[in-house]
Amino acid sequence: MKYLVALFFICSPITTFSQDIITDRPDQTEASSTIPKNSFQIEMGIVAQKSNDIKSFAGPSTLLRYGISNTVELRLFNQFESHKMDLLGGGNNKVSGLSDIEFGAKIQLFKKEDVNTEIAFMSHAIIPTAKDELSNNSLGTINKLSISHTINDQIGVGYNVGYDYVNKVSAFTYSIAIGFAIAEKFGVYIEPYGALAEGDQFESNFDAGITYLAKNNLQLDVSYGTGLNNDMQYVSAGFSWNIPEFLMKNNKN
Repeated sequence: MKYLVALFFICSPITTFSQDIITDRPDQTEASSTIPKNSFQIEMGIVAQKSNDIKSFAGPSTLLRYGISNTVELRLFNQFESHKMDLLGGGNNKVSGLSDIEFGAKIQLFKKEDVNTEIAFMSHAIIPTAKDELSNNSLGTINKLSISHTINDQIGVGYNVGYDYVNKVSAFTYSIAIGFAIAEKFGVYIEPYGALAEGDQFESNFDAGITYLAKNNLQLDVSYGTGLNNDMQYVSAGFSWNIPEFLMKNNKN
């Protein structure tokens, strides 16, 4: 989730306690903020998913983020995947390996201290680096416009609209995350999300999760998702860790 609810309130630039992390997990809605300049952030997790006759496991999924300015961050994503498909005649077919690499950036478009709305734009290029069974086998792209609003000290709302071109298929995507503060270090969120792909194929899903701020720069999370008009379920757990002034610290050493 983009903000640890209770301290960042999902999708809000306002903080009520001292903390140094804004994350892009565990929900599907990208944050409307970039990470601070010169900071380096690691976001890792594991996901177990069942969809139709396919059982999948991804982990660790790894998103690396680096703030090159106060409004621009660079991003790199990759994960290990394992998929097992049940065959009609019995048995199964299993394939495992690293996924295609995603490289991109997020740009802060609007943010003011006295305004409760933030806007950012994120774009990733998908580079076909995985083996054929796991790869899109062509260049792709993921793009999202992220907008957020602070409702009050306990509730925040963030939403994305996007366009993806993956596996030579175009799709318009959406997500709406609503976060609630439930304790000083705990927050929860609920989120409908989905996509409209070519051929009027509409997929609708729902997920929910819990975040915990272990330290000012370390967030833990767990989440669960299910398909609303499709056969899909997943569970996920992970963490996000921000290292402030990353390159400056290394240069001092």
